[in-house]
Amino acid sequence: MGNLDRLSLLRDFIEEEPENPFNYYALALELREKDPREAGRLFDLVLEKHPDYLPVYFPSAHFFAELDELEKAQNLFESGMELATKTKEEKALKELRNAYQNFLFENDLD
Repeated sequence: MGNLDRLSLLRDFIEEEPENPFNYYALALELREKDPREAGRLFDLVLEKHPDYLPVYFPSAHFFAELDELEKAQNLFESGMELATKTKEEKALKELRNAYQNFLFENDLD
């Protein structure tokens, strides 16, 4: 399946299930390179409307870090770790902690 087909399919899924955060999340992942502005808007939408959707924190934090939005990325890592702790998602918490430590080191932050 080509990228355009996936984009079209994901947009169709959003129309069919507008309350499903996965559809917006998946479309944001597909658009990261091709249309970063739209990808950022979609990540923000999921984070705002579905703050308990844990899978969005890791990739959105990396995405915003790559755009040099370091404060936003740091907040996303921290919010994701807080949510993972609250929901007892140990694997996600470990991944977020490791990524956060790397983020802090790479950006010379504490």
